Amino acid sequence: MIQVLLGGITRLTGSGLSITEWKPLIGALPPLSKAEWVQSFEKYKQIAQFKKLNSHFTLADYQAIFFWEWLHREWARLMGLVFIIPFIVFLVKKRIDRKMAGPLVILFLLGGLQAVIGWLMVKSGLNDNDTRVDHIRLAVHFICALLLLTYLVWFTLKLRVPPGQVQSVPELKKLNIFLLLLLFFQLIYGAFMAGTHAALYAPSWPDINGVYVPAGMMANGNLSYNLHSDPLTIQFIHRTLAYAIGITTIIWFFKSAKINRDSWLYKIRWLPLLLVAVQVTLGILALVNSPLKTAVYYSVVHQFTAMLLLISFVVTIYLSKGRPIIAND
Repeated sequence: MIQVLLGGITRLTGSGLSITEWKPLIGALPPLSKAEWVQSFEKYKQIAQFKKLNSHFTLADYQAIFFWEWLHREWARLMGLVFIIPFIVFLVKKRIDRKMAGPLVILFLLGGLQAVIGWLMVKSGLNDNDTRVDHIRLAVHFICALLLLTYLVWFTLKLRVPPGQVQSVPELKKLNIFLLLLLFFQLIYGAFMAGTHAALYAPSWPDINGVYVPAGMMANGNLSYNLHSDPLTIQFIHRTLAYAIGITTIIWFFKSAKINRDSWLYKIRWLPLLLVAVQVTLGILALVNSPLKTAVYYSVVHQFTAMLLLISFVVTIYLSKGRPIIAND
């Protein structure tokens, strides 16, 4: 989760293109001398982001944006080490059940794949034309990170939740899956919002520049382009999905009142509703403050709450997925 937040900070501070090379092993150390810093800065000067946006940068300015991208990559390396070393030790000592080994190897490989996807995203902005990474690749990188988080949470639930706490609530489960689907698209459009700076095109709420359905939306005749690249269309969809998630979560909350009150599911039923309320509030604050520097703080907390909301939906699905008990004749 910290890695995802570091990725968000890197994007919001415009730091993602500061390191123009990908050296998974020897790139762990930052430049250690003045000459190395100058050499790294010279490479950054060759791309469009410097030429079109940051030509005024001094070496100190460059070092400031370099820090966030370096820390994001370094945290990824740290996660790999924290995983692989204990995994090998526990496997050799036979402290890990053989049934767990396969899923854990998959988890590690997914982490490695995520690193490759991250580099392909960065590479999309290392040219003479683009001043930022491709926002679609950014969304893929973000969603894959959340899928990795979801995989880890589900794996943990399988290990830690007593079987008796997994209820059979088909109606609630279906609604929960629908919520997760809505959230999936909402998270994609959240990445589009960040990637295109769509908030800056309409930093107002509850209206969108004085109206609720912007006249300039879908101005380009290409529907596919509008859905993933037109800032006003992206913002409209992002807002609409937020309202849909809020309303559906309220319905889910009231329906969950009928389940066993001693169950874990009942005891945490308020959590998704609370997180949705906080998430909507943070989204509004991030939006209306988007022209200001404080927007970065709101956006990062907004992203963190999105992850908590995702986890809450995954947990509630798991707790409601039990099979119905069939009594013996």
